[in-house]
Formats: sequence, structure tokens, C-alpha cells
Amino acid sequence: MSKSLRFALLGAGILMLASCKNMEMSKDYFTVTPDPLVAKAGQVEYTVTGTFPAKFFPKKVVCTAIPELRWEGGSVKGQPITLQGEKVQGNNKVVSYKEGGTFTYNGNFKYQPEMAKSELYVTFEATKKGKPFELEAVHIADGVIATAELYSETAKTANAAASKDAFQRIVDKNMDATIMFIIQQANVRSSETNSDAVKELKQALKDFAADTKNYAIKDVEVSAYASPDGGFKLNDKLAAQREKNAVSYVKGEVKRAKANADITSNYTAQDWAYFQTLVEKSNLQDKDLILRILSRYDDPEKREAEIKNLSAVYKDLASDILPQLRRARLNLNYQTIGRSDEEIQEAYKSDASVLSVEELLYAATLTENKAEKKDIYTTASKNYPNDYRAFNNLGELAFLDGDLAAAEANFKKALAINASAPEVNTNMGLVCLAQSKPAEAQAYFAKGGQSKENQEALGNLYIAQGQYDRAATALKGSNTNAEALALYLNNDLSGAKKVLAAVKNADANTAYLAAVIAAKEKDAAAVVQNLNKAISLDPAMKEKAKKDREFRFFQAQIEAL
Repeated sequence: MSKSLRFALLGAGILMLASCKNMEMSKDYFTVTPDPLVAKAGQVEYTVTGTFPAKFFPKKVVCTAIPELRWEGGSVKGQPITLQGEKVQGNNKVVSYKEGGTFTYNGNFKYQPEMAKSELYVTFEATKKGKPFELEAVHIADGVIATAELYSETAKTANAAASKDAFQRIVDKNMDATIMFIIQQANVRSSETNSDAVKELKQALKDFAADTKNYAIKDVEVSAYASPDGGFKLNDKLAAQREKNAVSYVKGEVKRAKANADITSNYTAQDWAYFQTLVEKSNLQDKDLILRILSRYDDPEKREAEIKNLSAVYKDLASDILPQLRRARLNLNYQTIGRSDEEIQEAYKSDASVLSVEELLYAATLTENKAEKKDIYTTASKNYPNDYRAFNNLGELAFLDGDLAAAEANFKKALAINASAPEVNTNMGLVCLAQSKPAEAQAYFAKGGQSKENQEALGNLYIAQGQYDRAATALKGSNTNAEALALYLNNDLSGAKKVLAAVKNADANTAYLAAVIAAKEKDAAAVVQNLNKAISLDPAMKEKAKKDREFRFFQAQIEAL
């Protein structure tokens, strides 16, 4: 190679380096919105606008700008944008050398907790005439405000759903028997009073009268009927006599049982309602025609006449339907009386196996001691392993204690028994939210709609999804950390402060949220006061606050805590 050629190439290289060196990127060329970045619905969205001055971007340069979020121990890159000079053949955005240019691009990062203390850079990959050259990365923004991600903490203090017992100390019950009559007769026959149903009712009268500790007789109702054939006047007299005779029989049995029972009675002259029911359930060939007659005519005599005109079907009615209407129903109304609260507690201590599952679940509501509750629910889960409720309530106790692993294990046992139980699905959704798994939580909440706690739980989910208005509505009146967080994210600072002041069981997160609000209001004294309270309840809050960009203007005060 000739000496002159070597000098020419060296000169060209120096010129290219010089021109590229003049292309040094500056933070002044970039703006970021928002700044600091903000986490919402698990994403950190950003808009970067770049503005290059005149005579900055060489005509033959191709430059790809790549946003990169960096933190200690890691980083993540965003969507790149490629720019080119005026003399480059390509389809990228062109930047004028003479006039400069502006470009804007949007993107997002999936949120990670480490991003709280991070820095946003723009890195570059550049070439001129196809040859790469280096451009220094430019730092354009600091950190990520992740207050919305506190939903995982507010979910931990949400009201979990307990499974209710169905215990009733006094339960209304009834048993009945029927006495049948022969056509146009009202006498009570011994064949009827010796039926199994009547015998059982008589025996119950004796048993209940003898055991007033466990049973209380309310009354015996006697209802007598006649079939619709034969004319109303005849049937009215017949039904009244059947009532009288049936009541006389019942009075005798009540007296023999030595029972204290009122007797009430009534009669129905023509039992058209039951007649219609029996016809509807029958296999009569012309039953539709009979039913049309019943719907067409209200007058009893007209009905009877029209039905009797159906000579073929009337014979079947007389043999199959009408005899079932000639009757008197005896209905014994009584109450069973269960164990008292004291008896249930004593039975649990002496021999829990004698208690029903309802009594055991109820027993747990008679104490405020968590250890006792846990012991009772554990016993219920062993004695009645196919009842999901004890497992759910064990999970609820663990959730209240902050033991998510134990809570989840018990909720899963409950779901294995009853996968559709609303309260268990609500609780599993809360566990998923506490584990920062909103998609899984949503699936559980969809099955928990019938539990009263589901609305509050959904409020926490809406925060996780970035639906802050909806969250505030769902959480309204709950006076929880979650409600305060939703209001803060809606920029309702005064509303959030009122809720925090009303939180029933205030914790470290309650004080931390109060400090966040104070930082927003630039109230340094309140920031320090509330962070001191939060740190006293949970020392880890100090390190959290150091990384939290909500407190970027108060780092000196935090260091002094």
C-alpha cells in the first residue's frame, strides 16, 4: 500500500471517529413520563421522548435506542426504536441532520420488587456506513414508585370468610298422619287409627310429653276434607262431621299421652285444589280435558257437572282420584330442644364425640381464645373429615395469624371436599393476592360471589388490576388499609387519611401508608412520625422506605430514624 493511500485511509477514519464522537448522547435530549416511573397492574409503563438538536444526527448513521431498567443484581430491556440519518436506505424513522428531530416511543416492563430502587437508561447500538461505533448509555430517570403493589400486603389483612354453623338450639319440626274415610261417611275407623303413620304420631305424643327437656309440643292441627262429588251442601256437612270426629279422636290420644297440646282444626267441603294436583300427577287418558274444565269454570257445581259428562273418564276418577280426597290430616307441630351453651362446652371437654358437627362449629363461636378455637376446629375436622367447614375455619385462623402456608394448606383441604364453597374460594383468592398472583385470585373470587366477604376481597383485586375507582367503590366503608390505598391511588388524600384513622387493627402498613400520604403532601414531620410508628411495629419498614421513591425527598430524615 502506498504511503499516500495509508494517510488517506487514516484521515478518513479520524474524520469518522470525530463525527461519531460529536454524537455524544445527553440526558438533556430525553424526557420520561412519568418520572419517577410508576407500577400499575403489575406493569411499569413509560413514554420516552427524544429531541435531537440541529446538526447532531449524521446523515449516514443508524442508531437503535433501547430503554433499560437497571438495579443492583439485575436489569431488563424494553422495546427498542431505530432511527436513521437522511442518506440511509431503510424504513426507520429519519432524523434530519440540518433540523434535528423528535421521536417518542412507549413501552412497559413487568414489575419486579427489585425495581423500587432502580435507574432507567437508554442504551444504543449505532453504525455509520455499516460499521459499528460506541455510544455511552444515558441515565434518564430514577426508580419506580410501587405503592399500588402494596395490594399484596393489604390482602393479608383483609377479612377472610368463616364457614358458618347451622346450629339451632330450638328447631321447629312436624310429623303428620292421614285418616281416610269411606264415601259419604265420617266415622273414624280402627283400621285407620292403627296405621303405621298414626301409631308413630301417637307414640311421639307420649315420648315428647315424657321428655320435656328435649321436646316441646306446640299443637296438633286437624284438617278434614270431602271430595268434590255429591254437591256442595252434602259435602260441607260431611267435611264438618269428619273434622268433629277426627278432633274428638285426637283429644282422646292427647289425654292418654298426658301431653299439653292445643288442638286446632278446619275443614274443606270440596277439595278442588288437591283434586287438581292428583289429576296432574295421574296417568288418566283425558286428564288435559279435566284440567281445562277446572281452569274454565270457577263454579263448583258447573265443574262437577262438566266432569260427570265425561262418562268414560269419570269412572277412573271415582276409583283412583276421589277416594284419596276423603280424609283428615293430623299434623303434630313440635320443637326439638338441643344442648345449651354450657352443656355444649361441658360435652366438648368431657367427650367431644357426642357432639354433632353443627354443635362443634358452634362451640368455637363461644370462645374468643384463638388456641381454643383452633383446638375445637381441629377436633371437628377429625370427627367429621368430610365436612369442609372446619378446614376452612382452621385456614381462616392461620390467615389471621399471618401464616399463609398453613392457611393455604387448610383451604386446599376444604376445596378438595367442596370445590364450590364460596367462602373457601374467597379465602384462596386472598392467599393468591398475598402471594402477588392476581390472575389466580380472580379465578377463585369468581366462585366466591355468595360470600359476604367477597366484595372486600374483590376491592383488593381491583387495586392489583389498576382499577382504582372500582376498588374504592368495592371497599367503601370497610375502613381497611386496602380502602385507604385505593383512595390514595385515586388522589383522594383526605379520604385516605380518614380511613386510616378508622382502621380497627392498625398495623405497620397502616402507619406506612400514612407516611406515604404525608410525603405526597410534603409534610416532613408527619413522614417521620408515621415511619417511626411503622418501624416500631416492623423494623423492615426502614429499608423499605429507603428504597421507596415516594420518599425520594426525605432520604436524609429516613437515614436519621
